[in-house]
Amino acid sequence: MPSKNDRPEPGDTPSKSEQTRALILETAMRLFQERGYDKTTMRAIAQEAGVSVGNAYYYFEGKEHLIQGFYDRIAAEHQAAVRDILARETELEARLAGVLRAWLDIATPYHEFAVQFFKNAADPDSPLSPFSQESEHARQEAISIHRQVLAGATRTKVPEELREILPELMWLSQMGLVLYWIFDRTEGRERSYRLAERGARLTARGVSLARFRVLRPLVREVHDLFTDFLPGMTRMIPDPAKGSQGAPARDERP
Repeated sequence: MPSKNDRPEPGDTPSKSEQTRALILETAMRLFQERGYDKTTMRAIAQEAGVSVGNAYYYFEGKEHLIQGFYDRIAAEHQAAVRDILARETELEARLAGVLRAWLDIATPYHEFAVQFFKNAADPDSPLSPFSQESEHARQEAISIHRQVLAGATRTKVPEELREILPELMWLSQMGLVLYWIFDRTEGRERSYRLAERGARLTARGVSLARFRVLRPLVREVHDLFTDFLPGMTRMIPDPAKGSQGAPARDERP
């Protein structure tokens, strides 16, 4: 019996089991978007996918595991999308901007789903939170991309004592972009792309300044601030699915 988290190797032809798993996941994503996460049941997903309820539970133990499957898919697609960017670019700002743009490109088809799903994922106590233990695999995949961003930036020297902290801090910054993207109602999420560009520029400058020993404690303090408070802050953010409250104005610059 295949593991629920089995993934085909690159170039492999998907097996019938993998095709069934992908069908269930695709069906769930569509129903979550159409009906909302809370109103979609595993029975409805199985019926729509044309499989038995038992078969659906064989691949995914519940709706939470379907979301983890979605997170893993996004992470895998992002890893594939950034390969050419990281192979081509050597400047830190260009590498990071390319990585952030690639994530926005991949996430585009899922924007309305993200709006519906936000109230569940934003709860730091939920297994669906990107900060949860259940999301560890997808989170580490995303952080590993930022390690690659730093490692291949030929003109940027990262102090050894910050090599573990900076990739996680860059991922936390990316989570800020994701949150902004959820609320973004501009055409083509144009303002999110602009924010990605400016955020990459600011991050590159900050990393460059980190080479000065006197500023390294500040980097550690910022990292600790994010890790201690960011998950809890999501409780204070309004639900974007309830209307335009909190959404950025169209003519306001990031």
